[in-house]
Amino acid sequence: MPTQRFVYGNRSRMEYDISEARREEYRRSSEESREARRLALEGKGPIPIHPVNHPNLDPNSLMPIIDRHHLRSLSLFSGGGGLDLAFDRAGFLHVASFDIIPICGSTITLNRPEWEVCSGPAYGDVRKVDWSSYSGKIDVIHGGPPCQPFSIAGQQKGKLDDRNMWSEFIRAIHGINPICFVGENVTGILDSKFSQFVESEILFPLRHYHIHMFELSAPDFGVPQARTRVFFVGFANKDHYNRFKKPTPTHRWKNIKVNRAECCNQLDLFEDDNDILPETMGVRKALGLPNIGFDGLAPTLRSGFTGKRNTTSVLNSKASEKAWEELGIWGSGVQANREAAHRFVANNGTFRLSVQDCGLIQGFPEEWAFSGAVYQIIGQIGNSVAPPVGYAIARAVVASIL
Repeated sequence: MPTQRFVYGNRSRMEYDISEARREEYRRSSEESREARRLALEGKGPIPIHPVNHPNLDPNSLMPIIDRHHLRSLSLFSGGGGLDLAFDRAGFLHVASFDIIPICGSTITLNRPEWEVCSGPAYGDVRKVDWSSYSGKIDVIHGGPPCQPFSIAGQQKGKLDDRNMWSEFIRAIHGINPICFVGENVTGILDSKFSQFVESEILFPLRHYHIHMFELSAPDFGVPQARTRVFFVGFANKDHYNRFKKPTPTHRWKNIKVNRAECCNQLDLFEDDNDILPETMGVRKALGLPNIGFDGLAPTLRSGFTGKRNTTSVLNSKASEKAWEELGIWGSGVQANREAAHRFVANNGTFRLSVQDCGLIQGFPEEWAFSGAVYQIIGQIGNSVAPPVGYAIARAVVASIL
């Protein structure tokens, strides 16, 4: 198995302990793939099978723009900007974004050039920030401290993992004293092995806040992907806490087939007979692919900032690979645009994804552009909070405060 070494100053820095033979195998396979792609883009590859797709889902429809109010937000560990976009569409005044990865800052600046964006080791490292300069200027802090210490896809070292940044998230809260904070993480943080960590490293240091802790699933909010995350929403004011209501589903998906073991453990809506809500689109319908008599939710997109470096695959397990194949979609070799994906025929003849398709599957609107190479874009998308989910929380926060 590959070993991974990590420093917070470069979340994507990985080293792998593999044999020279295996390394040569990877190198040869990579070179063959690059050559096949080059020929395909020059029109010398196999005849394209799938036309360029035109999506049916517009994530903007899941996040109607709310008029500006006076609440001001600060984003930590901003990544590809999932929560930043969500709070922006929910009417918040954006004060600043912080992320140590330079390409993440480039993405947010590309989409919101008027925002203050602090990125890279020099400006985006939250460990170096004196948060007192923001005191009195921020109402809500939001962010997702790196989830790798708690993810079942990792070693689950928790507090012992160098990537654990909950203490820095809490330090920012102490330095600014916002009205509210919203923290996000993977469901692995709720494992019994981390119960002491949650109690002593999150809840106790923030005991002067009243905190709601709950899970939300992306398809409950119209996102065509099986993705469940944990949220900590804390309020300084007890009345605000009492008025806060956990967001309720805006969509139903009980008739959407999913790989239950791989994709999602929270399947309550499969027992929900509420037919009033609109149904979440299956991933094929959302992407505008032909009807093959079957559709379903996409498996959880892999975070490209963990695991093998520079890969353009969204696969996070063998089970997800099988689920993608059943959906008639190729989960490896994501391309920079839909035209390139159209030309580069997948090995098994299934539909090949573009980065625009991956963004849509995560709930990003088409016009939200990502900076960087394909593997960096996949990392930003897979690491982000699905914007419609963040939007639902942002609206609930507004309703509890105003």
